[in-house]
Amino acid sequence: MRLSFAEMLTGRHPNSLGRTIEVVDIVLAAPEKLTELYQCYFSTDEIVRLRTSNALKRVCAEHPDWLVPFLDGLISDVSQIQQASTQWTLAQLFQSLSSYLSAAQKISAVTILQDNLAKSNDWIVLINTMQTLSEWAMTDQDLQVWLEPHLVALAKDERKSVSGRAKKLLAVLAKA
Repeated sequence: MRLSFAEMLTGRHPNSLGRTIEVVDIVLAAPEKLTELYQCYFSTDEIVRLRTSNALKRVCAEHPDWLVPFLDGLISDVSQIQQASTQWTLAQLFQSLSSYLSAAQKISAVTILQDNLAKSNDWIVLINTMQTLSEWAMTDQDLQVWLEPHLVALAKDERKSVSGRAKKLLAVLAKA
């Protein structure tokens, strides 16, 4: 009998992948198991949620259309998880799944990312969220108007990775 995905994704050092790749391989071979992986987001174990994010990004890279049935849940439920790895993964998934988002889903995704950008201090959340919002702002003037002052503020961040990305994105948006 196989261990559950939650059991496979727990333990060891949080910066290690643990058995994430094994879980991804199982899902890629049996897409019906994607629901079990998605449900791991609701584990009480922070490491399980971290590795769930990593696994979902890997599945999305191979088969983005497989995540379409989970978009509403990502927006309504997963976005409520107050964990940096979940927040930066949402920014990446929303960008990867952009062409699959309905108009209403995109509005919700923008709102989630705006909230994360305004409230987070995690450098990876900030960088990934800035990136996705900036790409979307290229074709959304209202979003660009909202985003620019946030990028200006982040361009002054003491962390070079954050300030450098904000400056780069400001330059790109200035040309849009």
